[in-house]
Amino acid sequence: MKFGRFRHKTGEENVYFGTLSTDPGHSFINVVIDFDFNDLNYDGRQYKLTELEFLPPVTPTKIVAVGLNYKDHAEEMKLKITEEPMLFIKPNSSLLPHLGTIILPAASKRVDYEAELAIVIGKTAKNIKSKDAPGYIFGYTCLNDVTARDLQTKDIQYTRSKSFDTFAPMGPFIETEIENPAGLSIKGYLNGGLKQSSNISNLIFNPFELVEFISGIMTLFPGDVISTGTPSGVGPLSKGDVFEIEIESIGTLKNFI
Repeated sequence: MKFGRFRHKTGEENVYFGTLSTDPGHSFINVVIDFDFNDLNYDGRQYKLTELEFLPPVTPTKIVAVGLNYKDHAEEMKLKITEEPMLFIKPNSSLLPHLGTIILPAASKRVDYEAELAIVIGKTAKNIKSKDAPGYIFGYTCLNDVTARDLQTKDIQYTRSKSFDTFAPMGPFIETEIENPAGLSIKGYLNGGLKQSSNISNLIFNPFELVEFISGIMTLFPGDVISTGTPSGVGPLSKGDVFEIEIESIGTLKNFI
């Protein structure tokens, strides 16, 4: 099931949660009411996808991101692989939907794309073991961990380089029917050219291990997001570019620069 969050293009303020259903030649959103991550209730309304604009599919209390979680990316950044996941937080204000525009800040002269698989939490999780983690995951989506690379190398920690508004594009949908994303391909395209290509099985710390590690530090609430790291091939973005993240069985996140 592909789950998302939308607003009608007429400009009305109502926000709709819904699931995607496809008929020949059309895509529809079945509207969800009384939204709960563990119990989706529909109200009978159905909109054509073309009538709606995408919003980030959830509004998390926090986005927990993982650095250097692919060996090849650590090597290209000339950084040592850590013995435990390296964590940082991206603020909610950095969220951007599918088809939104990433704004290049004046404070940075080098802003990079980073294609990532994101985990969306479905139940409150604290001190969860990896074997139990699937029961706490609502689904998976695409996230671009946009990074001001020059500021990242300048600062001691990553907060400034990762936190500008529009630096966390996410979506377009959350796929809820993946039991284990290991084996799925992940790709990043800059202006149609393939720049990143890997497989989720190449993660150093897999999604279930990340849920265990992070929930042992902080409580994860429904809707919280864990971004699992990026493979090699990161590179700069320029004004006028288009960047797309394609994850097998999940979908394609597209953003303009």
